[in-house]
Amino acid sequence: MAEVQPLGAISPGPRVLLPRIGALSGIRRQRRPAEWPATLGRLGSLEIRLATSAAEIRRAQRLRYKIFYEEMSAAAGLVSLITQRDLDEFDPICDHLLVFDKTSAGSPANVAVATCRLLRQDVAERRGRFYTAGEYRLAELIDRHRALRFLELGRSCVLRPYRGKRTVELLWHGIWSYAVHHGIDVLVGCASFEGTDPDKLALPLSYLHHYASAPQAWRLGAQPRRYIEMNRLPKRAVDIKAALAELPPLIKGYLRLGAYVGHGAVIDRKFGTTDVAIVLPVAAINTRYIQHFGPAAGRYAA
Repeated sequence: MAEVQPLGAISPGPRVLLPRIGALSGIRRQRRPAEWPATLGRLGSLEIRLATSAAEIRRAQRLRYKIFYEEMSAAAGLVSLITQRDLDEFDPICDHLLVFDKTSAGSPANVAVATCRLLRQDVAERRGRFYTAGEYRLAELIDRHRALRFLELGRSCVLRPYRGKRTVELLWHGIWSYAVHHGIDVLVGCASFEGTDPDKLALPLSYLHHYASAPQAWRLGAQPRRYIEMNRLPKRAVDIKAALAELPPLIKGYLRLGAYVGHGAVIDRKFGTTDVAIVLPVAAINTRYIQHFGPAAGRYAA
C-alpha cells in the first residue's frame, strides 16, 4: 500500500476541498451504470455488488478499518481514529466492490465481509495518478502499453472468518465482471504481507522473485527510494511447499489466475506491511479461469 498525503496535510484549496470532503463523507463520483444489475453475483449466502451510496462506501471504509487497523498493525491518523474508518483522497474517485453475507445475524442490512477498491485508468489520469504510483513506477509500465486499458485494484480485504475459497472466488467474479464491462486489458495493484521485516519474509519473497517475476514487457519496478530486494534466498534453497503456505490468500489467488509480480518489494510503515506489485494482463489469465467465470462473467450472475 502506498503512502499518500495525510488528509490533514492537504491544503484546503478549491481543487482539493471536495476530495477531502468526499473521503470523509463517502461522497461518490462514479455511479453504477443504469444497465448494471444491483447485484453482480451470488454464491451461497454471499452476494457481491458495487457500492452505490455514501452509506455503502462508509461500510467499506469501516470494514477496512476493522481489518487494517484493529486486526493488523496499521497506524491510524486522527481522522481515522475519530471516524473508525480507513479513508483517503482516492476513495471518492474509485468504485468499491462489497461482498455481503445475507444470512449473518449481525445486521438487518446484511454484514459486509469483503471489499476491493477499483480505479480505472481514465479516471486516474483525469484526477492525477494511481495510488500504486506512490510505491511503483507504474507510469513506465503504462507508457510501454499505451494501447491497453489499466485497472488498479486496491484496499482488498476479507474478514477473518470468511478467508476461504468461496469469498475470494466471489470477489474475483465481481472484479472480472467490472473488467469485462469496462473493456479492461491489464489489472495492477499492490498485495501485502503482514510485517515490515523482509528478512522474516525471505522465503515467500524469494519464491515470488524466482517463480513469479514479470517478464521484461510487464516489468513493474519499485520506486528507487523504496526498493527492497526480494531475492533473499538462492532458488535452490526455496522450499516451494513451505513458501506457498506463507503466501496470503489474495496473492495465491492472483498467481493462480496467471499474475506476475513486480521487481522489488516496498515497506509500508503506515500499514505495517511489506508490499509487492501485481501485474495481471487479461490475455495472460489462465484459460480455465476464463472458462470458469465465463467470458462475459456470467458464472455467478444474480
